[in-house]
Amino acid sequence: MEQRPMSHSRTIITKLVLPPDANHLDTIFGGKVLAYIDEIAAITAMKHSNKAVVTASIDSVDFLSSATVGDVLELEAVVSSTGRTSMEVFVTVHSMDLLSGAKKLTTESFLTMVAMDAENKPTPVPGVYPETDAEKRLFDTGPARRDHRKLRREIKH
Repeated sequence: MEQRPMSHSRTIITKLVLPPDANHLDTIFGGKVLAYIDEIAAITAMKHSNKAVVTASIDSVDFLSSATVGDVLELEAVVSSTGRTSMEVFVTVHSMDLLSGAKKLTTESFLTMVAMDAENKPTPVPGVYPETDAEKRLFDTGPARRDHRKLRREIKH
């Protein structure tokens, strides 16, 4: 099966933080951010594999700062490594204050998505390769994250 560059799957989505999305402190609910992350990860994995996908795991989520009502969130995702039927997707979320122009990293996350065939069975996906130095660092650290996921599953069983 062919390999595709990481840039092939790169996806960017912009969302406005509205009052119903926020808690009593006017900061966005973490669950809302997680829903956005899951959505962009699925889109990114489908772009890479040209298959329907399911979320196998949200491997890590690091909330680094908050976004407030009126901020714009910019989510960016890329397939960072692949297995036989799975894809690791790296998602970053930045918040932007459109009035001041200030931008900050709010969230980083890794998810594992699995491609599905017409019978809802896991199906092979193309490999992925990096093109930039930043992508190479992400790609090169993929096997360690995969080993950690495998160890986590073994501990649960």
